[in-house]
Amino acid sequence: MRFGQAKHYKTLLMESSFLSKQQGLYDPQFEHDACGVGFVCHIKGEKSNAIVKQGIEVLRRLSHRGAVGADPKTGDGAGILIQIPHDFFRRVAGDSKIDLPSPGFYGTGLVFLPQEDQERKTCKEIFEQVVQEEGQLLLGWRDVPTDNADIGKTAQVTQPVFEQVFIERDKSLPDDLAFERKLYVIRKRVENVIRASALGQKKSFYITNLSCRTFIYKGLLMPEQLAPFFLDLKDDGVQSALCLVHSRYSTNTFPSWDLSQPFRFLAHNGEINTLRGNINGVSARERLLASDLLGTDIEKIKPVIVPGGSDSAAIDNLFELLVLSGRSLEHAMMMLIPAAWEHDHLMDQPLRDFYTYHACLMEPWDGPAAIAFTDGKNIGAVLDRSGLRPARYLVTQNDFVVMASEVGVLDIDPAGVRVSGRLEPGKIFFIDTESGCIIKDAQIKERVSRRSPYGQWNGEHMVDLNKLTGGVPSGKKHENIISGLKAFGYSREDLKVIVKPMALEAKEPIGSMGSDTPHAFLSRKPQMLYSYFKQLFAQVTNPAIDSIREKLVMSLESFPGPGKNILEEAPQHSHKLRVANPILTDEELEKIRDISIHDFRTKTIYTFFDASGGREGFSRALERICFEAEYAIDKGYSFIILSDRGADKDNIALPALLAVSAIHQYLVKKTIRSQVALIVESAEPREVHHLALLFGYGADCVNPYLAYAAIEYLITEKEIVLDFRSAQKNYLKALTDGILKILSKMGISTLRSYRGAQIFEALGLQQGLIDQYFTGTTSRIGGTGLEGIIDETIQRHQDAYAQRGVREASLNSGGVYQWKKDGEFHLWNPESIAALQDGTRNNNQDLYAKFSRLINDQSAQPTTLRSLLKFKKGDPIPIGEVEPAEEIMKRFVTGAMSFGSISGATHETIAIAMNRIGGKSNTGEGGEDPNRFIPLPNGDSRRSAIKQVASGRFGVTINYLVNADEIQIKIAQGAKPGEGGQLPGHKVSDAIARTRYTTPGVTLISPPPHHDIYSIEDLAQLIFDLKNANPRARISVKLVSEIGVGTVAAGVAKGHADMILISGGDGGTGASPRSSIRYAGLPWELGLAEAHQTLLLNNLRSRVRLQTDGQMRTGRDVAIAALLGAEEYGFCSAVLVVVGCVMLRHCHLNNCSVGVATQDAVLGKRFRGRPEYIVNYFRFVTQELREIMASLGFRTMNEMIGRADLLELNTDIVPPKAKGVDYSRILYKPDVPEGVGCFCRPQQQEGWLDAALDRKLIEMCGEGLQKNRPVKISSRINNTDRAVGAMLSGEVCRRCGDNVLLEDTIICQFQGIAGQSFGAFLAKGVTFELEGMSNDYVGKSLSGGKIIIYPDRRAPYAAEENVIIGNTTFNGAISGEAYINGLAGERFGIRNSGLYAVVEGVGDHGCEYMTGGRVVILGKTGRNFAAGMSGGIAYVYDEDEKFKERCNADMVELDEVQEEDKDTIYYLLHNHYKYTKSRKAKRILDNLSQELERFVRVIPTEYKCILERQK
Repeated sequence: MRFGQAKHYKTLLMESSFLSKQQGLYDPQFEHDACGVGFVCHIKGEKSNAIVKQGIEVLRRLSHRGAVGADPKTGDGAGILIQIPHDFFRRVAGDSKIDLPSPGFYGTGLVFLPQEDQERKTCKEIFEQVVQEEGQLLLGWRDVPTDNADIGKTAQVTQPVFEQVFIERDKSLPDDLAFERKLYVIRKRVENVIRASALGQKKSFYITNLSCRTFIYKGLLMPEQLAPFFLDLKDDGVQSALCLVHSRYSTNTFPSWDLSQPFRFLAHNGEINTLRGNINGVSARERLLASDLLGTDIEKIKPVIVPGGSDSAAIDNLFELLVLSGRSLEHAMMMLIPAAWEHDHLMDQPLRDFYTYHACLMEPWDGPAAIAFTDGKNIGAVLDRSGLRPARYLVTQNDFVVMASEVGVLDIDPAGVRVSGRLEPGKIFFIDTESGCIIKDAQIKERVSRRSPYGQWNGEHMVDLNKLTGGVPSGKKHENIISGLKAFGYSREDLKVIVKPMALEAKEPIGSMGSDTPHAFLSRKPQMLYSYFKQLFAQVTNPAIDSIREKLVMSLESFPGPGKNILEEAPQHSHKLRVANPILTDEELEKIRDISIHDFRTKTIYTFFDASGGREGFSRALERICFEAEYAIDKGYSFIILSDRGADKDNIALPALLAVSAIHQYLVKKTIRSQVALIVESAEPREVHHLALLFGYGADCVNPYLAYAAIEYLITEKEIVLDFRSAQKNYLKALTDGILKILSKMGISTLRSYRGAQIFEALGLQQGLIDQYFTGTTSRIGGTGLEGIIDETIQRHQDAYAQRGVREASLNSGGVYQWKKDGEFHLWNPESIAALQDGTRNNNQDLYAKFSRLINDQSAQPTTLRSLLKFKKGDPIPIGEVEPAEEIMKRFVTGAMSFGSISGATHETIAIAMNRIGGKSNTGEGGEDPNRFIPLPNGDSRRSAIKQVASGRFGVTINYLVNADEIQIKIAQGAKPGEGGQLPGHKVSDAIARTRYTTPGVTLISPPPHHDIYSIEDLAQLIFDLKNANPRARISVKLVSEIGVGTVAAGVAKGHADMILISGGDGGTGASPRSSIRYAGLPWELGLAEAHQTLLLNNLRSRVRLQTDGQMRTGRDVAIAALLGAEEYGFCSAVLVVVGCVMLRHCHLNNCSVGVATQDAVLGKRFRGRPEYIVNYFRFVTQELREIMASLGFRTMNEMIGRADLLELNTDIVPPKAKGVDYSRILYKPDVPEGVGCFCRPQQQEGWLDAALDRKLIEMCGEGLQKNRPVKISSRINNTDRAVGAMLSGEVCRRCGDNVLLEDTIICQFQGIAGQSFGAFLAKGVTFELEGMSNDYVGKSLSGGKIIIYPDRRAPYAAEENVIIGNTTFNGAISGEAYINGLAGERFGIRNSGLYAVVEGVGDHGCEYMTGGRVVILGKTGRNFAAGMSGGIAYVYDEDEKFKERCNADMVELDEVQEEDKDTIYYLLHNHYKYTKSRKAKRILDNLSQELERFVRVIPTEYKCILERQK
C-alpha cells in the first residue's frame, strides 16, 4: 500500500516533519543513538539463505538493545546488509520486465522516495539523468514489496515509497571496483541535486546504498519487524555469505527512516565525540583532495560529509571515500580509529611509525565505537582505543562466525565452537571470504604498517620541536607589570587562587560550593570573552574518561604544519612539526618564530589596534588579521603566530579567543585552513578553561607569555618560594593535566581530535556574533553582541592605563571565587546568609521574607537567568483554595550530599527533617549506615529515602537498594560534570569506611564514568537491574543541564526511568576544580525547559517526572521551576546554610568552622543545626510559593507544571550590554496534539519485568526464602535473560534479612549463555553456577553471593584461552566469591571492595580502582592493570614474565608472594578447581610450592602500610 493515497497523509507528514525540526530549545543536531550491532559470515564465502536468516535472528536477539517511544510499535530503526542475491534479483527483476546481466555487471540499491506522485517522479527523472550523464545505463525500477500491517502508526505515517533501481555497468569500466566508484559518483550527484532542489518532500528521498556487491534493507522498524516488513527477506532465494545487522536506540522518537543502519560500508555502535572538529577537518581539506582513481569525478562527490547526517553517517561518508580512492578497508579504519599508540611502549616500531605518519594526515574520529564494516567481500570490526563498547564473537568448527554486541545471539552447539573471543581495544577482527580465512589483528597491523616506509619518511621530513636549537626570547619585559596584568583582565584573586597554586602545587586549584555570581552577560563588571562560554561534557550517550588513571589512551601531542591530500601517500605528508606539549614556553615559541629548516616559514600577525581607533579600529583589526592570514598562506608560510605582544597604553589587544576563532572560521570557509598552523601568543590565557577554548576554536599551540611573567612577579614578591623554571614546570603540568581532564570530560582522548571541535556553548552572546566568528556554536538566549565585547575590551584597557602619573595601578580584588566587599556580587553574602539563618532558627516568617527579597529582587545586579523573568498577571484566587502546604512539601528533596562530604550529624539532621515533612533526603554517593534504616524511639527516621548509585558504587548493597523509596543513578554533578572524585585516605575514618564497605585509611576514587554506562542502552540496562533489585522503588536519573540534555532525557524516559533530575551547573560541591565550578554546566532554567519541551514533543512527558535543582532558595524559584516543567524541587546549599554554613568555601580542606562539612571530631562538635530549622525553612518556602500560586490562579501544583506562557522577560532590569537577550526559546510552549500529557501521570511500567527469569527462580526457591532451608534448582538461560539474580536477592534480603542466609543455602545451576548483569547484587547465601558463558556486568555490586562460571562441558576449546565473561565484571562488588574458568574482558574486578575471585586471564584495566578483596589471575592481563587500585591484593600468575610492563605502578608495588598470602591463594585455587575443574588450577596446585614463585603480588602502597600497622 502507498500511503501517498491516504486522505490525511500530507497533513500527518507535515506534522512529523515539523516535530523533528529545531523548535524552542529542542535541536535535532544533538540527538544521539546507540545500538546493537553484529554480523554473521561464512569464512569460506559460501552463500546461503541460512546466513540471512541467522542475521535476522541476531537482530531479533539484540532487540532489548533498541528502544521504542510513545508509539509502542515504532522502533528507532533496524537494518540488514547482505551480498547481492543475484539469482533472486534476476528472478524478481524479470517480473518487472528487467533483464539483469551477470553479477558484477550491474549495480542496485534500495531507494526511499517521496509519497507525493509528482515529486517521486521528479526524483526518478533526476536519477535517470545523472546515470545517463555518467555513461551508465539505467535498466529500470522495481517496486519493493512491503507489509506494514504490524509496524507502528508513526512509522506508517512517515513511510516512504520503496523502489529498487538497477544500473548496468558500461563496458569501459575495467572491473567491479571501478564500477563501485562510478556508482558512488552517481549516488553523490543525485543526492546533491535533490538536496539543493525545491521539492517539498526531498527529506523523504534517500539512497540506502548503490553497489554491485551489497544490498541493504532497513527502516524505522523494530528488529522483529524487519523480515515481516520487507517481504523479500522471507524468500529462501535471498542468499549471502555475510550479513551485517544493526538495531538502533535513539534518544528521540521522531520518525527517521534514513538514520537506521547499516550505512553503505559500516554499522556503528557508539558515539563520535569529536564530530564538529572532524567535519571541519574534512571540509578544510576538500580543496586538496585528488585521486588518480576518481580523477575529475572528485569534484562531483563534494561535500564529502552529507550535511545533517548522524555521526555514524558522517564516518561512513569518509570511510567510503578512503576505500574507494584506493585504501584497503583495514588501512582506512586504522586512520579513522587508531589504537592508543602514543604511550604504548609494547607496540612495534613500524606500527608506531604508521600511526605517527597518519597523525600528520588527519585527526582521529574519537569516542566509544564498535564498528562493523564490509565491502561485500571482506567483513570486519574495530573497537575504539579505550574498549568502550562490547563486541564478542564465536568461530565454529564449520567455518561460521558470529560477532555481536553480545554473545548468545544465536543458538550454537557448544561442541561446535572453535573459538570464543572478544574484540580488544584498538584492535581489528577481520575475515577475508575470498581467501577463506580470519586475519588476526597482528597480521593486519604488520601488513598495513609495512605498506610504505613510514619511519623513513617521518625521519626525513618531520621536525621535532624539542630538538630545534635557538629559541632565545627577546627579553623585553612589561614596563609596568601591574598595568599589563590589569589590561588583560587579571585580578588579585587570579594571581592568588589560580596562578599561584598551579605554580606551587602543579595542580588545578580546588574550590567548593557552587557558583552564585552573575553570568558574564549579566555582570556589571567587564568580563573576559572566555567567561561567556561553558564547557560541554559527556553524559549517558558516551562516557567520560579518567585522564589520570587511564592516561595511556590520552595524548596532547600535536603535529602542526601545512596539510596535504589525504587520498595519497607521499613522503611529504610527514612534513610537520612534532610538538609534545602545545602549551609553549617563550623559548619554544621563539624556536618556531625563527624556524627555517625543511622550508618551514613563520609569519607573525599582530592582533592589537590603535587605542584611539575605538570600535571601528577593533572591527578593522579583525578584518585585517583574516586577510593577512589568507595572504600568508598564499605566500607559503607554514605557521602563523597571532601575537598581542606589544599591546600597551597606546595599543589594545583583540581578545585572543575572538582573533583565533575568526581566522580559523574564515580559513575553514575558504577551505584552506589545513594549509597553515595557528599559534597564539597572548597575554590573556592563564587558566585551563582559557587554553581549552583556544584549542577548541582552532589554535594549534598557545604561548601564555603574561602568565609566565605573572609567575616571575609572584616570585619577586615572595609569594612563590621556587625558582622560575620549577614554578613554570609546575604551572605547565597543571595546565596540561587540566586540558586532558577537559578533553576526557567529553570522552575525547587526543587533543588532535579536540582541536577545532568547538565543544562549548555560548551563554549570553548574540547569534550574529556567533555566526560570524564562532560558526556552529550553540547560543540559545542571545545577549551581548560584538559591540558589547568591544566595549568591555576597551574598558579594561582604559582602567589599566587611566592612572597616569601614579607610580603603578592596582589590580582589582576579583571576588569571583569568594565574596569580597569590593568584588563581584554574590547571592550568598553576609546579609542574605544572616537573614536566612535568623529567620529559620527563630521561626520568623518576616525575617525569611527579608531573605526572600534579597534573593528574588535582583534588579540592582541580575545574577541568574530566572532573575530576568517576571510573572504575567493572573486571575487571583483566595490562598485558602490553594493546595495544602503538607502536599506541596512532598515535592521537596535535598541534594545528594554524601557522608564524607558533610558530617554525619549534618547528614542525619537533614534526613530527619525531610522525613518529617514527607519530602526526601538523598544519601549521596557514600552509602548509608544500615542502622539508620531503624526508626528512632521518638518516631523520627534518619533513613534517606533516596539511595544514590554513583560511579564508585560505594556502599551499594542489595540491602541498601531494598531500603530505598527511590534509587537515583547519578550520571553527573552540576559543579563538576564529567569528573570523578577522590576521598584521600586520611579522611576515610572508621565510620566512613564502614558505610562504604572499605578499609579505613584507604583512598577512595570515584571514576569519571559509570563503567557500566557507556551508552544510552547501558543506562537502560542499569535501570533494569535496579528495578529488578527493588521493584517497589522508583528509579531516577540525575543529569546536568547542557545543550542536548532534552534528547538525552528522552532516551532516559525510553529506558524506563521514573524520574529525571536536571541539575544546574551552578550547584554546590564539596570539592571541585575551580574551572569546573565556574565554567562547566548550564543553568537549570535552560536544561529543565529543554527537557520538558523535548519530552512533550516525543509524547514522553507523561511517562516521567521532572525534578530540578541548583541554587534553589525561595518559593519564587520553585514557582518558576514549576512553570518551566518541573514537578519536584531540590535544595542543597540553602539547607546547609540553614543548619549553619556561612559560605567560607573551605569544605575541601576539612576545616569547616561550624561543623557542617568536616570529618574532624573536634570541629564536628561545633555543629548547631537542628531538624526544626529545616522544617521551618521549607514551610516558609511553601508559604511563599502558595502566595504566588494564588496570585496566578493555580489551585494545585499540577495545574502550573509547564505553564511557561505565564512567564515573560523583565526588560526593565536587563543590563545595557545584554539588551539582545531573548528568552523566547526558554518560554516556548510546544504545540502538541490534545491528549499529550504535560506532567507525569501514574503509569504501570512494571509489566516489562513480568518475563524476568527471577520470578520463576523465586517461586522455585520457596523453601529457601520462607524457611531458610537449603534448595537447589536448575534452569536454562539465554542472552535475553538479564539481571538474573537481582530480584531474587531483593526477595532474600526483604524476607530473610541482610547477610542471614548461610553459604549455599540457595544454589541455582544454569546452562546456556546468560544475558547482561548475571548475578547482579547477589545476596549472601545464594550461589549461581553457570555452565556456558556470560555477557557484560557479571556480579555487579555482588553482596555476599557466590558466582561460578565455566564453559559448557561439551565445548572443545581450552577454557584458559577463550573468553567466557564480558566487560566490567564485579563492578563495585562488596563481598562474596567468584570462580571464572576462562578469560574476562576489560575492567575485571573494577572497584572491587571485598570480592575474593579467581579468573584465568583479563583484558585491559583489570582491578581498576579496587579498594579491597583478593583476586587471583591465572593468565595474562591486559594493559593498565591496577590503575587507581588503592586497596586489596591481586596475585597474578606471570608466565611470560611481562606483567610488569602491563601494570600501572602509580599506586601499587609488585612483590613476591608473602607467607601470609599462601593460604589465601591455596584456598582460592582449591575452590576454583573444585567448582570449575580448571586444568590450569590443577596444574598449579599439583606443584604449588614452585608455582607460587611465578605469582606477582600486586598491593597498593597505602594499603600495604595499613596492613603492616595492623600486624
